[in-house]
Amino acid sequence: MENILILKKATQSHPKPSPNTVVEALLTAEKNAKKTKIRHAFQELIGTWRLCFITGTKKTRQKAGIVLGAGRYIPEWVAKIQIAYSVPETVAETPANSETGKMENSVIVGAIELTLSGPAKFLPNNILAFDFTRITVKLLGKTVYQGFIHGGEAREKEFFSLRVGQQAFFAYFLIENEIIAARGRGGGLALWAKV
Repeated sequence: MENILILKKATQSHPKPSPNTVVEALLTAEKNAKKTKIRHAFQELIGTWRLCFITGTKKTRQKAGIVLGAGRYIPEWVAKIQIAYSVPETVAETPANSETGKMENSVIVGAIELTLSGPAKFLPNNILAFDFTRITVKLLGKTVYQGFIHGGEAREKEFFSLRVGQQAFFAYFLIENEIIAARGRGGGLALWAKV
């Protein structure tokens, strides 16, 4: 439970815990999730989440594979980075043993907002696979461009027929009311706070 308190402090308080402390808390939460094997639902992710903390990864030349790089906070004054999950009005064919939805990833820098969006599927092992197939660009809150990303229309149509191994994904190991945390396909960790 102490690791959850550290992660909540990392998204709210000043001074924030050191990046090393946050990385350790994330790793502990991930380890605990593997032990308890709690199954979450896509419904728990519905809403908007602000990215607060990330770790990079670095590939090693040995057979160790991917090693976590240093963790760092995302300063809100530089850019606001958010993900949002929702249930679309029309649902495509839902693959067995999964819940479907929509994912948006937006970055706001000054007066410019860039949003990538597309389909998402949440599997019983707490893995959320997604693909960004559309882009929206706003300037001062007004949409200046909206459309499919190159090949996005075709990728959107085939999304639910592909295996997770062929897609981008987050493996969620912590889903709480105020915070969520996941490991990305590349091996890095991320922590978000509810907006």
